[in-house]
Amino acid sequence: MGSDRADGVPTKDVYKVLNTPEGVDRAFKKVDTIKKDVVWWTSLSQPAQLLADGRVIIAASGQSAIYDANKNCGKHLETMWDAQLLALDFWVIPKGSPHLDAAYKFHAFFGSPQAQARLTHYVPLSPANNDALALVDPAMKPYLATSHMGNALAFDTAFWNEKGDELNQRFTAWLAK
Repeated sequence: MGSDRADGVPTKDVYKVLNTPEGVDRAFKKVDTIKKDVVWWTSLSQPAQLLADGRVIIAASGQSAIYDANKNCGKHLETMWDAQLLALDFWVIPKGSPHLDAAYKFHAFFGSPQAQARLTHYVPLSPANNDALALVDPAMKPYLATSHMGNALAFDTAFWNEKGDELNQRFTAWLAK
């Protein structure tokens, strides 16, 4: 696939293009070409099942669901790492939490290299703590997103905070057509 996406926009320029009205129009024009073929899913287990059943030939999914389908359900699915969407999750402590000390202890434990590396024994989630990578079982590394970052598209939180409502409204209207 190289560094260009389906409409010829290099990965590094996706948000630059999408940040213009012309870029948004271009994106919607492109998805118009596949709309009738898209199978929408609502739970993370569905993409792996749709692939395994032959109902779809490609699917957007979290790596942990694909890994689980292969390891625990006997499926034979492969991950295409080119142009993966890199998104981050966060642990937060609600303001005014009555268990602030416990929350801080949990954060300290879970953020440690040892705990982060240990988690990869169960699910292929890349450690957020870079020091954990040296502790990860080498057999697990091919299943981690951090092993395939060459052409990843990082989720741009600032972009989606600014444009998300507008784009979601347009997407909802487009979907209803």
